[in-house]
Amino acid sequence: MTNPIVLRMVLVLCAGGFAFMLGLLVTRRMRRSLAEAGAPLDHPSSPENFPLHTYHAVIQQLKQQKHELLSLQQVERRRAKTSENISAAVLSNLSCGVMFFTPNGLIRQANFAAKRILGFASPAGMNTTDIFRDATVISPAHNPQPGLAQAVEASLHEKTTHQRLEAEYVTPGGEERVLDVVVSSVYAPNGDALGTACLINDKTEIEQIRRQQELRGEMSAEMALELRNSLTTISGYAQQLAASRDPELARQLATDIAAESAHLDRTIGGFLSGARRAAEAARV
Repeated sequence: MTNPIVLRMVLVLCAGGFAFMLGLLVTRRMRRSLAEAGAPLDHPSSPENFPLHTYHAVIQQLKQQKHELLSLQQVERRRAKTSENISAAVLSNLSCGVMFFTPNGLIRQANFAAKRILGFASPAGMNTTDIFRDATVISPAHNPQPGLAQAVEASLHEKTTHQRLEAEYVTPGGEERVLDVVVSSVYAPNGDALGTACLINDKTEIEQIRRQQELRGEMSAEMALELRNSLTTISGYAQQLAASRDPELARQLATDIAAESAHLDRTIGGFLSGARRAAEAARV
């Protein structure tokens, strides 16, 4: 103990032990303070916790994207429904008939005007033969298909732009009608056949007016001929009457002139009555 070196070493050892104990106390107090403050000193983030947080974040992002996609789909559905409703409203309010045939020849869609013109309450699902039956094409005269059903079937199998036909048609109720039909093939942008569309107009009234006008023209020609013959006859009788000095012949000629005048009056009266009846029928 009297050795100064040994004494110095003992002092150094005591000082080191005291410093160690003091540091240990300070460290424990600092840990306790951090624990009370909520610092995760004793439980640091582990590598296993990181992938779990990432997974939850990805799941939340996917859910958000799914929600956005559903919202876009709903908007597109509403837009498609609105467009479909507008198309249906336009078709239903057209004055001309519109029908669409599928490639197998069945009616898929027909508006109200087509049903009214053709006389069918619900033609959907019927084929060309059922709907047009014995409808005969009258114009153009050189049309290779004599029947309207054959013309529509030809359009289903041939890639044509459109053709305009005039046909005589009889409704299921027995009404005779004259139809103006435009037949057009419908194709998708890629060239696939979608079917055939028919635009139908009822020309019955127009055809009746045209026939009445033709009849009036024939009646006018007949009337002109009757007038000419009667005037010629009356003129001949008048010339004979002027040259005759026989009282008996003069009376006979006067009687003939009166009879021819009465015939002419009846002819004109019949023509005017027929024209009046035709005008009243046209107004009705």
